[in-house]
Amino acid sequence: MNILLAELRAIVGASHVLTDGDLSAWTRDWRKRSQGKPLAVLRPANTDEVARVVRACAAYRVAQPNSGVSIVPQGGNTGLVVGSTPDDSGQQIVLSLQRLNAVRALDAANLTVTADAGCILQTVQEHCRSEGFLFPLSLAAEGSCTLGGNLASNAGGTQVVRWGNARELCLGLEVVTAQGQVWNGLSGLRKDNTGYDLRHLFIGSEGTLGIITAATMKLAPLPGAQLTAWAAVPSIDAAVALLGLAHRHLGAGLTGFEVMGQFALSLVDQHFKQLRVPLWQDAPFCVLLENSDHESEAHARERFEALLEAALNDGCVSDAVVAGNLTQTQALWQIRESIPLAQAEEGLNIKHDISVPISRIPAFVQATDALLAAAIPGVRLVNFGHLGDGNLHYNVQAPLGQDAALFLQQHEPEVNRIVFDSVAAFGGSISAEHGIGSLKVDHLAHYKSPVALGLMRAIKQALDPHNLMNPGRVVNWSVF
Repeated sequence: MNILLAELRAIVGASHVLTDGDLSAWTRDWRKRSQGKPLAVLRPANTDEVARVVRACAAYRVAQPNSGVSIVPQGGNTGLVVGSTPDDSGQQIVLSLQRLNAVRALDAANLTVTADAGCILQTVQEHCRSEGFLFPLSLAAEGSCTLGGNLASNAGGTQVVRWGNARELCLGLEVVTAQGQVWNGLSGLRKDNTGYDLRHLFIGSEGTLGIITAATMKLAPLPGAQLTAWAAVPSIDAAVALLGLAHRHLGAGLTGFEVMGQFALSLVDQHFKQLRVPLWQDAPFCVLLENSDHESEAHARERFEALLEAALNDGCVSDAVVAGNLTQTQALWQIRESIPLAQAEEGLNIKHDISVPISRIPAFVQATDALLAAAIPGVRLVNFGHLGDGNLHYNVQAPLGQDAALFLQQHEPEVNRIVFDSVAAFGGSISAEHGIGSLKVDHLAHYKSPVALGLMRAIKQALDPHNLMNPGRVVNWSVF
């Protein structure tokens, strides 16, 4: 190992090979569910250094097959499925891409931006906005997550209803393969029908096939106006009906549609009273809608008011408020984004990031709520998420007064089985936007078809035959 570490220091510089001191920023996952022990944390400065590091590790693994040396690529380390931190073997290299943080180019005519994988998402957004363009990928961790991590996990967020996941926004990638070669696919072309579309292999692969070092992403013109409304709805069925009305009234202007259950909002009200949650006490669900208009604020407000009037007449909305300015808009979105933080304040919980066809969400919620209540009397359900694209964060909190850590220890396998079986019964997915990581890798074998799993394993074997890249995540190597 000392020989390998000496070679890695020669590549990236001794000061960027970290082996002692407090490494928790790289070795502890965001949810604090896992604390690893790396051989070293590496911080390369550019794509060439990443490629040289991979080549060195690959050569060492071939020469010393029992060494266990492998690479864990890492962006902002904000993932929720323990997919970007090392295990406790002391044999894994954490390869942090945070020094690869330049916006390389913005092509106004082509409506694209090319940036390093280590760029903070918010930095990319602000750079594009300063040039008069919208980069629409938006999520709660945007102040610390990175572009490469967003692509490696195919991140979703609050704008998917209009713009799609990270995959739909990506036109090209630069990738270091498991052999240490550099594939430059940063063309920015919207049409390129020359064989397999390799970028789609790496997007969502969670660093198990190669390391994304840069990407070319789609942009859009800045909207002329953005308006936000908060609506109280009498049921999850009513929320789905409101979504249909919003599509008809706003069309492509509907850029956000979030649903939040009453208990989820009660936690925000309890732990962050300064946020002043509206309308939550008298409604089982509230909805946050965003309307982006390319004409004017007056036009946007007219369409929004027509939508809400129709919704009130139809009975799918009981009350609503429209933000009057940017400060009010930001306050409403802060309430939505504070739900996970309020959950953390309440105590450890069992998180689920699931998707179900929108038409089946009401039946899924009713059935699964009942199954959990029967299995665990007093269980509390924190149900919120991106209803506009069928993605719910259907989280489970311990009964009031019960020790949260003990609840997880005793009930997490049972809760996961109930929720995942129900998701499968309603034609859904056990992971909508967070990925598989190590937390769900064993579950995947039960909820993915054998044919799909076989194809995934074949791809892993073909592109990473020595299992160098992020082993133990997404696909289980032990069954090869």
